[in-house]
Amino acid sequence: MQLPSIRQLTFLIALADKGSFIAAADSVFVTQPSLSAGLKELETILGAKLVERGRKGVKFTPAGKEALSRARTIIAAAIELKDGVRAAAEPLTGTFRLGIIPTIAPFLSPDAVPSLKKQYPKLRLYLREEQTARLIDGLRDHELDAAILALPYEANGIETMPLADDEFLFIAPKNHELANKKILKPEDIDISNILLLEDGHCLRDHAIKICGASGLGAEEVRATSLFTLVQMVAGGMGVSLIPKLAIDAGIGLDGVSVKHFSPPIIGRQIGLAWRKGSSRINEAK
Repeated sequence: MQLPSIRQLTFLIALADKGSFIAAADSVFVTQPSLSAGLKELETILGAKLVERGRKGVKFTPAGKEALSRARTIIAAAIELKDGVRAAAEPLTGTFRLGIIPTIAPFLSPDAVPSLKKQYPKLRLYLREEQTARLIDGLRDHELDAAILALPYEANGIETMPLADDEFLFIAPKNHELANKKILKPEDIDISNILLLEDGHCLRDHAIKICGASGLGAEEVRATSLFTLVQMVAGGMGVSLIPKLAIDAGIGLDGVSVKHFSPPIIGRQIGLAWRKGSSRINEAK
């Protein structure tokens, strides 16, 4: 019995991802006739029409959609096979794809990457900075081997492990009334005056949880990064919370007063996430 080849299944996935025969062929480094021939062979082996050409591009038949879903599963398993054998033979060698959320990446990677490179010279570490939801998608789609993000975070097929706690500190312009307050508590902050990151950043959700959500409205001012957030506070636009990780890493604080809460507030837990059943989790740990 003849079975589909990895090459043919890769062609099918490329066609689905790129949407055209030309783009799909380019993405897998073959000519368009070669890709078309491979897909025709796949249809013959499976005994069903998988794709149809139309004016609006490629359309997958019901049989094609089923084949595509199973092809992704098979290719993912093949990748796990390759990575698992390589990891067992020689751990921390080859390519390792690590995702990191934006509120951690700039403050962790400058120290961690050179250290890893020195300790494991055969390791090629690729970093991808994305918001949490996109990192989870990357893990599920086998585009990432592991990710560093803020916990708790639950997602089907994803496992996590805590690494460290991150304290949240209060920042305000130097002349702000709370800058010299001896004992600072979250309820002392006027939520209508707080600056937050834009939607999608988990740090925003943590800050709202600590300070309370009442008072947030359409006029809320949002920043795209922690660096911008600090600059906005320094400019007198409001107050905010910032992770101690960023301060320890040396984020610029000119014109800003920094205060600890009393008692200290653990704003988030930094953790490691990976795809359930991943063959590379021992390396990530």
